[in-house]
Amino acid sequence: MIVLGIILLIIGLVAKISVLTTIGVILVVVGAVLAILGSTGRAIGGRRHWF
Repeated sequence: MIVLGIILLIIGLVAKISVLTTIGVILVVVGAVLAILGSTGRAIGGRRHWF
């Protein structure tokens, strides 16, 4: 999710498309939060692992 967010962020900045930039930022933030919570061992949404 973080990688997809970074890709959309870069494409949005290069192509000057603000919607892609906004979606990219949101995906990066959500991906980082999920990664941090997952690394601490907390169950997210009732699951221990997301794979």
